[in-house]
Amino acid sequence: MSDSLTHFDSSGSARMVTVSDKPERPRTAVAQASIHMQRATFERIDAGKIGKGDVLGVARLAAIGAAKRTADLIPLCHPVRLTGIDIAFQPLPDKAGFVVRVCVSAYDRTGPEMEALAAAGVGALTIYDMCKAMDRAMVVKEVLLVSKSGGQSGTWIRATESQATTL
Repeated sequence: MSDSLTHFDSSGSARMVTVSDKPERPRTAVAQASIHMQRATFERIDAGKIGKGDVLGVARLAAIGAAKRTADLIPLCHPVRLTGIDIAFQPLPDKAGFVVRVCVSAYDRTGPEMEALAAAGVGALTIYDMCKAMDRAMVVKEVLLVSKSGGQSGTWIRATESQATTL
């Protein structure tokens, strides 16, 4: 394996991978996370009746903030010049939760996969935080990369649709 594809130097110490030889180009990544809850919690969020305010609006802002600050959160993650962040909340089929779906665009030497994953997770965690007083049994799960494109390795799309909800 090439030394440039690892986060370890020749002595085994952690290091940031060098991307300076890679060309700058447009890149995108889509990730999602799901949050499962009691149906009553979902209905109150959907009706805008959570005492803390607009749950999905706040979750959207938190997800955007997480994407913009990913390099500060994840050790050895490169700062990426983001050019766009789109966030959608899709109700789960049983109306007992949401899929937080994030598409992040960038123009840089490395892709925004980590930014998309961080944003999806933080969006779901923000919903949990705003609703935990009424539903502590909520579960955040299935944080996953759905697709990525624009890099040297080409386009990658998760193979099974059962693992990635389409918006």
